[in-house]
Amino acid sequence: MKKLIPVYIRLPLIFFIVFGAMEYFIDSGDKPAFIKYPMVSVFLFVFLFLLIAIEITISAIDRITYNLLTDEQKAKLEVDSNLSLKESAWYKNLMQKLTKTEPIETEASLLLHHDYDGIKELDNNLPPWWIYLFYITIIFAVVYVARYDVFGGDDQEMELKKEMAQAKIEVEEYLKTAPDLMDEKTVTLLTDPADLAAGKEIFTTDCAACHRADGGGQIGPNLTDNHWILGGGIKEIFHTITNGGRDGKGMIAWKGTLKPKEIQKVASYILSLQGSNPKDPKDPEGEIWTDKDAPKTDAGAVATQTDSTQVKK
Repeated sequence: MKKLIPVYIRLPLIFFIVFGAMEYFIDSGDKPAFIKYPMVSVFLFVFLFLLIAIEITISAIDRITYNLLTDEQKAKLEVDSNLSLKESAWYKNLMQKLTKTEPIETEASLLLHHDYDGIKELDNNLPPWWIYLFYITIIFAVVYVARYDVFGGDDQEMELKKEMAQAKIEVEEYLKTAPDLMDEKTVTLLTDPADLAAGKEIFTTDCAACHRADGGGQIGPNLTDNHWILGGGIKEIFHTITNGGRDGKGMIAWKGTLKPKEIQKVASYILSLQGSNPKDPKDPEGEIWTDKDAPKTDAGAVATQTDSTQVKK
């Protein structure tokens, strides 16, 4: 029977709801979701075709059921439901083209000559909507094979690999400017007085108990000389503070207590203590550290500066 919402309104409404939900819930970047994820779009199109087939089938059943009613039943149904059972001419023509149904009055001409226990069979042709859908699947199969097997289009595995590679690049770019996500590979030395003051405050609170407030060393090693156990560059100190010192007897890992930005500040402050010569420092431990990343000094310029100093003296 005729629904409260006609089928020609209901189907487009379902179409836009499904694809609207797809665009809303799927993050597809700068491309529409139905373009970036073609397989999902194909599935939705097939789903919509099935809905159309169901609607057509229901409509045909309703029409047959209605035709089986007596005139009195038809009149009573129209009065009770207050709905007109007469469909528009264009809709009738459309349904006729899609189904090619025969009126119930002429079904006798379609009966086959055999029956089984009084059950007879109609010699109906396949409905056009089914044939059209079958042709569409053939066209899709040809396009699919040509796209992925002949022209070497990216399949889902290749798309995943490309997206993962792009995501890795974006993460690396983000890490360069995200202070709370930096590591020993991206950390840089801070020289701003405000950053060093913040690093000193952290050092006094968390590190002075083992290294003394002046960095001269107590339980922990002296941080003011040029001897280092695990390396004395900004990257090495950042790594040591983050992950801890030597197993069993070294410093604990502070990555669960301090943020990367805070570790960067305290590591920069520690390097600012170099050559401060505190009173009664602890004996040197480890090896003399040479920072390979530090800018090299021109030996000739150093010699000239030394000679000039001696002349002044």
